[in-house]
Formats: sequence, C-alpha cells, structure tokens
Amino acid sequence: MADDPSFYERVYDVVRQVPAGRATTYGHVARALGAPRASRGVGWALKAVAGLEGGGLSVPCHRVVNREGRLTGRRHFPSPTVMEERLRSENVPFLPDGRVDLEGCLWIPPTEC
Repeated sequence: MADDPSFYERVYDVVRQVPAGRATTYGHVARALGAPRASRGVGWALKAVAGLEGGGLSVPCHRVVNREGRLTGRRHFPSPTVMEERLRSENVPFLPDGRVDLEGCLWIPPTEC
C-alpha cells in the first residue's frame, strides 16, 4: 500500500490540511487514511516531495514530525535546518531539547480522509 502512488496522493491531501502553526505525526496521518500501520509509508511519501524544488512547500511536509515531536524528516529537505526554520517561522512551539511541543500544537486530521 505504501508504495502505491494513490497512497502518496492521499498522504499529500491530508498533509496539505495541516494548518500553519500546527504539527501532526506520521501516525496521525496514517490513521486518518485508514492505514494505522503505515506510518513509515507516510514518511516515504513525504520524503519524495521534501527535497524537490521549493522544499516541499506545495505539501507542507515540515509540519509532520514523529510521535515524540522529533524532526526525523529533516535530512530530506534542501538543508538539515529547513524543517526547523519553517516550523519556528510559523510559531510552532519547541521544547528545550529541540522537539516540537506536541501538547501545544498537535493537529489531528479527521479520520478517513
């Protein structure tokens, strides 16, 4: 399923809904798609667009983090600091250890997007 182009498009549709200033997790996106075990597939889909020209701006990949708030996708952007810079520019809160404060900004997509 995760290698299916239509799965990737469905991932992008969900991620495009994440509001500026908020973040969600790979798992929340997967659950919204009715594929709760496909978190890794969500990551692969986002990796495919994060490094493109514009660095994934057509799909705001920077707003998707791991379940602990870690910026695990950062290495797939044009530079390793782009993801954090974009989140901070949207006033996404961070914890002192560099993780996104999910308690302060978690966006949970509607189920079955």
